Amino acid sequence: MADLENQSLPSKPKSPLELGRKLLITHWRALVVLFVGVYVPLQIFGLLALKVEQNRGGFPWDLPILMTIHSVAQPQLDKFAALLTKLGSFWTVLPMMMAIALILLLQRRWRSLTYLFVTAAGSTIINHTAKAFWHRVRPDLWTSVAPEYDYSFPSGHAMTSMTLIAILVILTWDSVWCWLTVILGSVYILAIAWTRLYLGVHFPSDIIAAWMVAIAWAIGVSLIMRPSQSTNITNDHPASETKLLPEEQQLINNQ
Repeated sequence: MADLENQSLPSKPKSPLELGRKLLITHWRALVVLFVGVYVPLQIFGLLALKVEQNRGGFPWDLPILMTIHSVAQPQLDKFAALLTKLGSFWTVLPMMMAIALILLLQRRWRSLTYLFVTAAGSTIINHTAKAFWHRVRPDLWTSVAPEYDYSFPSGHAMTSMTLIAILVILTWDSVWCWLTVILGSVYILAIAWTRLYLGVHFPSDIIAAWMVAIAWAIGVSLIMRPSQSTNITNDHPASETKLLPEEQQLINNQ
């Protein structure tokens, strides 16, 4: 009987190298996600932020891109862009977030619901803090039909839209809805970015910086909170949504 119990226990690594190898084998996916989803976007954001701090005029490619997009401007397109850009504003995305929150609430997905609120609130705080810190003036190349009067870096619309889609992708990961979310979400994100550039209220670097920090924040929070990876309303909520994970319970007990 004792032999059977000993066989069921995990074997103790014989050396630090063996322990390191087993840890890498066990956690390599999480490490890849951490590197690609958090480290790389933060590095890109950091490089953009440093350049903006050194030169308020931005990058050599900012103005040519803006002028190229503006070259097709016409009254009908102005009205379309002014209307479409509202879909990326905080006050338009907020009801979408609340609708998702209601679905999670009805499904008793407490972990996913907490992830949603923390990610959305954190994204808003980060954006407002970054704008106040870098206080980059918006481009002034032509008279915009939908002018903005706060600071430019990073783009609030781009960050809000990216945060929304990143949350949806993470919550639907490994479900039948994931690819549909990625495809439609990409169209939505790019459309909002185009409106900000077409209206002349952001530099392209504002958009890229917003995307990078939103991706890093959404993925970083998900690695900590580990929300459920399915919002399919036909599925029962998993047990992990309604209770603490063992390591979380242990941390609370130690405190």
